[in-house]
Amino acid sequence: MLPRPKDCKYPSQRFGFAVQEIMTFPLRKAVSEPQLKGIVTKLYSRQGFHLQLQADGTIDGTKEEDNGYTVFNLIPVGLRVVAIQGVQTKLYLAMNSDGYLYTSEHFTPECKFKESVFENYYVTYSSMIYRQQQSGRGWYLGLNKEGEIMKGNHVKKNKPAAHFLPKPLKVAMYREPSLHDLTEFSRSGSGTPTKSRSASALLNGGKAVSQNEST
Repeated sequence: MLPRPKDCKYPSQRFGFAVQEIMTFPLRKAVSEPQLKGIVTKLYSRQGFHLQLQADGTIDGTKEEDNGYTVFNLIPVGLRVVAIQGVQTKLYLAMNSDGYLYTSEHFTPECKFKESVFENYYVTYSSMIYRQQQSGRGWYLGLNKEGEIMKGNHVKKNKPAAHFLPKPLKVAMYREPSLHDLTEFSRSGSGTPTKSRSASALLNGGKAVSQNEST
């Protein structure tokens, strides 16, 4: 025989409290745990270099295979949108409104890159917030034939400079990066200082910008 409702009053209250405690505690704990599934990877340029982010914030390419500065966290921050973070330095790659690449300690809108698969499984990374105003052409992460970082508005998506081949090392779980507004930081303060003395080089991955850059 099933117990009458009045006989179940106290047990049901106790059970209700128990359920509430069991359900709320894991939810509070889960907030602090990684929720985003990304990859730890190297990015091999079609120009023959591994992209690297050095300790001083310099962004360029290297042919060295065993180089810790060529390992990146690719963190999904939207639909086909990633943050590119150096594993060794914990710095983010970013592109400013002039097309210059720089590194940032903080995750800002300039650190968001659209990830697109090109032909032959190569991938391109373009700024999510900046592009050519008239044509709408994207601004891309790219290396020239010397392994130097290029201005994003000088890189065309159908050229080898823009093509990277991810070489995944492992799958990893990440916490969602805290998004900082660009107005929180000055332009000079948002990039990590490099050994270069020129302002243009500071904002172009530590490499001087050539007016005649080609893809």
